[in-house]
Amino acid sequence: MPLLGWIVVFTALGGIASAAFASAFLLLPERTSTRLLPHLVSFATGALLGAALLALLPEAMESVGTAGAHGIGASLVLGLGVFFVIEKVVLWRHAHSHEQGQAEGAELAHGHAEAHGHPHDHGRREHRGGQLHEHGHDHSHRDEAAGVLVLIGDSVHNVLDGILISAAFLQSWPLGLLTTFAVAAHEIPHRLGDFVLLVHSGMSQRRALLLNMATGLAAVLGGIAAYFGLRRVMGLLPYALAVAAAGFLYIAVAGLIPALHRRADPRTSLAQVTLIGLGVGVIAWAESFVH
Repeated sequence: MPLLGWIVVFTALGGIASAAFASAFLLLPERTSTRLLPHLVSFATGALLGAALLALLPEAMESVGTAGAHGIGASLVLGLGVFFVIEKVVLWRHAHSHEQGQAEGAELAHGHAEAHGHPHDHGRREHRGGQLHEHGHDHSHRDEAAGVLVLIGDSVHNVLDGILISAAFLQSWPLGLLTTFAVAAHEIPHRLGDFVLLVHSGMSQRRALLLNMATGLAAVLGGIAAYFGLRRVMGLLPYALAVAAAGFLYIAVAGLIPALHRRADPRTSLAQVTLIGLGVGVIAWAESFVH
């Protein structure tokens, strides 16, 4: 099979199959899935750190040599900055929506008080009742819009994952495998959370699952685009690997690790450290076969 074929297969594995695997948690009792998911997040954290620091960055440095080390460092900083800005935009949008929801909630409460505070003003009460109904309708639309935003965000995220996987395969086949594994490891808990958000937005479980998997096609498109784009500028490939490493580091350090700190009891902390170490160890073990 040509390299492009393998890129298509493994970007689909990282994007579509991870969503399908995440759906397997739905078959488990809620208590079991709730207990297992934090362990999966810990393992994914280790896998991302290992892939970034033991595979992607060393491969990038080896490709450019000591003369290009400064450029690799600059690419790493640039990648961290890009992911920071992306997260800021997402957080700003979330906070803006939350503040809007609070303001409308206060307006609803005020309308409710007026409706009951003027028993002789029947017309005003009817007006407020209509406004309450309208706001409830708006709330439903906001939930639906949130579901659409989740799908759009997932698609963009999967495009980036596809680009990372493709860049790794263009560098070497084993590096592509390691990158796919790291992507899939962190995508599974991420996709499970997105599934919950889609169902909360009013979708049926079946539709939410199918759409969640369909966004994985964006990873395939990103992989194909990167294959044709990066092949024309192969000299930039090591710097693309550094940006990919920055993405993995940012997801692990800024996204997953803070969630792990929400529980700080000794038993949970020991399990987290063990599973993070296991994730790093699996990448290191696989990397030992590459070199």
